[in-house]
Amino acid sequence: MTAIGVLLYGPPAAGKDTVTAALSHIDSRYRLAQRLKAGPGRTAGYRMTTIEAIDDLDAAGKIVWRNSRYDAVYATDLPHLEELLDAGYVPVLHLGQPEGIDALTRSAPSITWILVELWCPRDVAVERIVARATGDTEARIAAYDQTKRLATADIRLLTNEKSPRDCAEKIHSYVRDRL
Repeated sequence: MTAIGVLLYGPPAAGKDTVTAALSHIDSRYRLAQRLKAGPGRTAGYRMTTIEAIDDLDAAGKIVWRNSRYDAVYATDLPHLEELLDAGYVPVLHLGQPEGIDALTRSAPSITWILVELWCPRDVAVERIVARATGDTEARIAAYDQTKRLATADIRLLTNEKSPRDCAEKIHSYVRDRL
């Protein structure tokens, strides 16, 4: 069986969490690849740890991608991705920086990544961000403004035009054809 992962790329509030939930409802093999997080803010969807633990994994060559945002450090580690794949899951990873995509494909060449760009207009993102009430609205809007559109992607979806279920079905169909 081919090792396949789904990489959901997009700015804050583009729908990465919502589409991931819809994917897992369609097929239980889809599993969020929870990034490591050290710092304040939201804890749901992350494996909380310390900066020292991330540094140790990084020194051991086990961090695929690391970035800082919202006064926190986030890291994608190869052991977690391998654990998901070994258990028969299709890891779903969330990223918002193009450099992370390049780092991921270099560090995990045995995984075929389906690159999905999720996007919505700024006004829709602002509405979603405000509704979340995470306490860091301005920082999230700034992150939206800093997120670059991708030059290429396997799938591009505007989450303000399609339901989460429709987005997930499009992704699942694409993945299923490659399994």
